[in-house]
Amino acid sequence: MDYAMKSFSVLTTSSLSKCVTASASMTQQLLTGRASRPRPFRVTNADRSLKKGIMAYSLADLINKVGESLSVLCVSGLVLDEDGTGVDTEGFFQALPENSVLMVLEKDQKWTPDTVRELWKRTDVARLTFDLYKNNPEDFIGCLNVKATFYGVYSVSYDLRCYAAKKMLKEALRWAVFSMQAAGHILLGSSCYIEYLLQEEQAAKTLSLPQESRIRQLQSMLLGRASQGKPVLVGTAGGSRTTSAPLDGSKKSLNNLAD
Repeated sequence: MDYAMKSFSVLTTSSLSKCVTASASMTQQLLTGRASRPRPFRVTNADRSLKKGIMAYSLADLINKVGESLSVLCVSGLVLDEDGTGVDTEGFFQALPENSVLMVLEKDQKWTPDTVRELWKRTDVARLTFDLYKNNPEDFIGCLNVKATFYGVYSVSYDLRCYAAKKMLKEALRWAVFSMQAAGHILLGSSCYIEYLLQEEQAAKTLSLPQESRIRQLQSMLLGRASQGKPVLVGTAGGSRTTSAPLDGSKKSLNNLAD
């Protein structure tokens, strides 16, 4: 009994209020955590001359970003571009589908129907819409929303999110650089091998040149002796003999020796 009284005394009003506050804050964090992902919307001005894609968490966040991106000083309201329905509550804003087209209105501005769209509805069979937007200003390409509408009633949309486009481009450039380096090494090795073959051929030619120069030197020495009338040693098939032939004969013998 004493233990029960002590336990009951611990549960005062302040402790109970703290527990309730903590549970309420945890519930709010869980609910906001589910809706923490921003959703894409397309916002246009009153005359539909400018349209931009904006990512927003809530209605207040969208209004703040609309004022910055469209350079609107005072936002008086947001309406649906299709029928002019006002978007003034957070619940209605959260119920809107992604990529809904909204119109921002300033002071003394009203929604007007799109006459061009009405003309299109009369003869519209199929319409294909491409919407390119960025979730983060630092994204390389961003996201692409493709929407196809048939007879103005049936619509199909697909949201393509290119988050890793920058990484893929870096990998492609890295492979391109690697291929260029490999091609450079192959060309360098081929040029070195061709140069080596050319040097071997040139060396073979230079080795044959000294033998020809020695023959020419021997011919000049023999011609010099023959012109001075000195005996010249001429080799024959049966041995060698010494002769003092005239100059013309010595030239013929030298030519035969050279041959």
